[in-house]
Amino acid sequence: MSYSTILLDIQDGVAKLTLNRPEKLNSFSALMHRELKDIRPELESDNVRCILITGAGRAFGAGADLSDEGDAENPRLAAGEALEKQYNPLILFLRELDKPVIAAVNGIAAGASMSLALASDIVLAAHSAYFLQAFCHIGLIPDAGSTYFLPRLVGSGKAMGLAMLGDKISAEDAEKMGLIWKVYEDDELMEAAESLAKRMAFGPTKGYALIKQAMNASLGNDLKTQLDVERDFQQIAHHTEDFQEGVAAFMEKRPAIFKGR
Repeated sequence: MSYSTILLDIQDGVAKLTLNRPEKLNSFSALMHRELKDIRPELESDNVRCILITGAGRAFGAGADLSDEGDAENPRLAAGEALEKQYNPLILFLRELDKPVIAAVNGIAAGASMSLALASDIVLAAHSAYFLQAFCHIGLIPDAGSTYFLPRLVGSGKAMGLAMLGDKISAEDAEKMGLIWKVYEDDELMEAAESLAKRMAFGPTKGYALIKQAMNASLGNDLKTQLDVERDFQQIAHHTEDFQEGVAAFMEKRPAIFKGR
């Protein structure tokens, strides 16, 4: 399928999803939301084992497009309805997807676009990129998951500062505070992101899915409950073909060939 506001390229198990409204700094429109919903079956398909999200041009995303009026087919929704029907399902989809999601932040990631990046499992950023909780500048609260992700990633003190002050956070500072995984020079970001995505696409996909589920569960569990989660998930992982292959490859001193089963 062809899309107007996004690009989707699937190769070697990697689905590269590019937000493609560069003239609007890849800000969310009603049409983009619809297209992001339409591609979900493709991202869930068995031939995709890793998703890489980035932005076209000089931005990852500038949040919601406040000038977008929508159209008859894709109407603009009021704030609460937009969150309920558009943003929140997207964030939950990425967090619950049983395969790794990588964000390659190539420029500004502001507002809900920053939330989109934080909803990914691993976030890489270009040296010139920056992050901005822009909501407070127009009298709103962080949304699309930011009030959930921020305190868990950087602690309540930093989270409050990011949300209430709305200062630009450089990629380097974001890495130092634990907001993202790693920073690359601008001209190295996409090569590094694509290499990582391909590496994970050829990795033990079922194990990655269980890691993701266990980490997500830990955020609301006490220690005893989480130990039970680890026990149960390890039992599942122990019966995968990837585990058998990993052990065999270790014993035979060769690279493992994982099938994602």
